[in-house]
Amino acid sequence: MADNSVLTVSIVTPDGKVYECETATLVVVRTMSGQLGIMPNHIPVIASLEVDEAKVTHDGKEDEIAVNGGFVEFSDNNLTIIADSAERQGDIDVDRASKAQHRAEEKIREAREKHDDQEVLRSQVALRRAINRINVAKR
Repeated sequence: MADNSVLTVSIVTPDGKVYECETATLVVVRTMSGQLGIMPNHIPVIASLEVDEAKVTHDGKEDEIAVNGGFVEFSDNNLTIIADSAERQGDIDVDRASKAQHRAEEKIREAREKHDDQEVLRSQVALRRAINRINVAKR
């Protein structure tokens, strides 16, 4: 019989599984509607995710994963995040993320000068992703 006091958490991307935990007691993610906390026996839910961190509490500690979009699905104490990309806190290369931040900021400046609204939007997403990675890595 399954343990009803814990969650099984999986985070997957197009490149494969990034994270798995079978003893989680709380998962917190940022959805398009705001922050969502899921504990064992929560009602089923599907929600679109913002570019932000996912926090997984288990065994008295907390794991942080930079999640870049996607969605979360939860039912029967199984939580799956399907993300465009995701990185565990310890796997984030801060130098690479900082370079990505600077590239995105430069692209935003150039796109604004050219009045290219679509490029501004794309570059703003890239900037949010880079800042998210930096923030998660530095916690």
